[in-house]
Amino acid sequence: MRGKTVLVTGGTGGIGKETARGLARLGAEVILVGRDGGRASAAVAELRSDTGNPRIEALLADVTSQDDLHRLASQVGDRGALDVLINNAGMVKERRELTADGVETAFAANVLAPYLLTRLLMPAMGGSGRVVNIAGGVPRGGIALDNLQGEKSYAGLLHYNQTKLALMAMSRAFAEQVREPGITINVAYPGHAYTDMNKALPTSAYPLVSRPIVPLLRRLMPVLYGGAAIGRAAASSVHLASDPGVAEVHGAYFNSKAQRAPWPAAVQDRRNREAIWALCAELTR
Repeated sequence: MRGKTVLVTGGTGGIGKETARGLARLGAEVILVGRDGGRASAAVAELRSDTGNPRIEALLADVTSQDDLHRLASQVGDRGALDVLINNAGMVKERRELTADGVETAFAANVLAPYLLTRLLMPAMGGSGRVVNIAGGVPRGGIALDNLQGEKSYAGLLHYNQTKLALMAMSRAFAEQVREPGITINVAYPGHAYTDMNKALPTSAYPLVSRPIVPLLRRLMPVLYGGAAIGRAAASSVHLASDPGVAEVHGAYFNSKAQRAPWPAAVQDRRNREAIWALCAELTR
């Protein structure tokens, strides 16, 4: 990855930071994107020290804000060519909230931000580059097209799961429409990891049926999915961003073992892909 520039949203912690660490070790110039300046500075210092790679920097942006995404894309474009975009930032909300743009917050972070940022940064790729969108949750179940922004019902983790399925559907639709032969768009599933996002979840964000066992889950998750598991969760995204063997793979889904896998049934339904693509276009105008 020497001579390559990579942008990682949500790169100041969790799976995003481990993805950035893996790519920095391969020699890439890495740009982390985060919301908090102190956390971003700490992540840059940690990764530079750990990897011995001084070419790690951070830019600040709230991915739920379309104004911030436009500003971020302009900053990246001013820096020169971009080789890899990793849309890693994700969000779970306990209650339904709207952004300043009038979009449900989790949908804005998990679906709309990757859509808009990819569109804005494609010129910086100059006809050659890789886009890796990070899935999450449990990659199965349905997509309720009449409840994409939680208009009818809202439950934190269940809604998060649907937004990640919607991200996958949008990503496949995007791949179908890309006309640049040198640009690839793929989805990586990281598997389960106990990150700061999980730790901050209140009990009310869990499905009602599972709430009685949340205290037990909080004890088990750090043991099963903390520490080294977070590093392993970055494997599929690092693979898609760097491996020469997938340089021409386009419109594909890779599981947590960095293996190509079938798309979930909800993503294979063209009606879902078309509806989500149209909504993203409408919300970003």
